[in-house]
Parts: sequence; C-alpha cells; structure tokens
Amino acid sequence: MRDAALPMDDRGFAYGDGLFETILVRDSRPLLWEAHLARLQRGCERLALPPIERRALEALPAQCGSGLQVLKIVVTRGSGGRGYRPPLPAEPRWRWSASPFTPRAERWFDGVEVRLCRLRLGVQPQLAGIKHLARLENVLARQEWSDDTIAEGLLCDSDGHLVEATAMNLIWRRHGRFETPLLDRCGVMGTLLATLDAHRPLHWVRVGIEALLEADAAWVINSVQGVWPLRRLDDPHGHCLKHWPAVADSPITSAAHTWLGYPLARSAT
Repeated sequence: MRDAALPMDDRGFAYGDGLFETILVRDSRPLLWEAHLARLQRGCERLALPPIERRALEALPAQCGSGLQVLKIVVTRGSGGRGYRPPLPAEPRWRWSASPFTPRAERWFDGVEVRLCRLRLGVQPQLAGIKHLARLENVLARQEWSDDTIAEGLLCDSDGHLVEATAMNLIWRRHGRFETPLLDRCGVMGTLLATLDAHRPLHWVRVGIEALLEADAAWVINSVQGVWPLRRLDDPHGHCLKHWPAVADSPITSAAHTWLGYPLARSAT
C-alpha cells in the first residue's frame, strides 16, 4: 500500500519494530536493487519476520515515474502482541512512497566538511548491519549540529571504534589500502558499500579515530547520494582535526558513480 497511515497499535510505530530501505530509481529502474532486496531479506531473518513477497516489491519501481526518484519501503511486524511480546505468527505490514530527488552534485567534486559526533553507538551485534526502524541514535547524533557547512557526522561505538556516518558509510585510504570500519557490532551495512566490497574487496578494520587521521584521503558514501570526498574533519566543538585534498577521481568514486549513473567528472554535469 502506498504511503498509507499506520494504526496506533502498529509495532513499527510503537517500538521501531521493523525495517526500511531507500532505493535510488532512475526512470523506473531501481539501482543496486538486488543488494537492497538482500539486505531487506537479512533484516527479516534477523527480526524473525516473514519475508515480503518479492513479486510485490518488484512491481514498485515502475510506479515511481520518470527521472530520479527515491523509493522508500517500510516493513513493520504489524499489530498484535502484548507489550514488547511480539505476536506469533507475525503478520507484517508494509508501505512505500516515492519522491523526486536531486543529488548535491557539488559535493561529489568539491568534497565536504564533517564532524566527529559526541554520541557513541551502542554495541548490539544482533542488529548490526541491518536497516531497522529504531534510529534514535542517528537522530540524536544529527541533532548535534545545525551548521549547513557540515555535511555529515562521524560516529564511534561505545568503545571508541569508528563505525559510520549518521546516514552514510565511511571509507579511507591509509598506507595505500582502502579501509572501512567493521560493522559486526553496530552500524548499517550500506548497499553501495557491500557492492563495492564485492567488486573491489575493502580492508575491514576495528580502529579508532587515529586511523582516519593517518589517512591521505577519505570518503562518505551511500546508494542515494553517491560518494562525497572528505576535505575537513572537526571535533565535536568545531576545532579542525584534519584537512584532506578532496579526492573525487578515486576508484571508489569511479565504480560507485558508474553503478548509480552519476557523472565522473565535473564537465559531465
């Protein structure tokens, strides 16, 4: 059902008991579609939800219209149960919406400023990697700044290990290696990150902020915005920790923007 209201007793509404996907659709063609469906399936398995029928999902992109659209699919456990006790069997409820999208093209080439967030992510391996609905940590982290010159915030876990940005994944180049944080204890396994790793294996590391400070280039990425090179990192108080050149012509950008249909050079915009 498209963008319909949820009842008050829906468990996604009440408890964040569910999952979501945001998919870039270009002229009714969903990009990284198989990766999104695979993550949704993993999430259903992790939350012990019946899978959504693939045929029903396959019909959605054609309804998004022309141009660039972002298709959002929300799946909840549905209604029922008593308190936190889930209903058995669950009868999932799902909704979808589509909205026009214009990417921030200047960020692909000029790079972005980011900051280190004060908030630390809790460690919960059972939820690590999936895109569940309970995103209060991300909301609180994003609430830490209102300066529009800051494009993203970087998050560490409760032990001080780098994990991700508030809505994107993080990759950096250190000692000639492309590294990214391990996501086995918390964080979201982005579909663009997973696709990059499948085609060009990354080095998955459990490190603190010092590793990022040693990097000679860094990027934040996701399957809607594409790849933004980092040019500056601030601490939570706005003091500069690191400057980088905005590396917009990396193998990371070349692969990712080819899959997403984004330009590889400024002259192509």
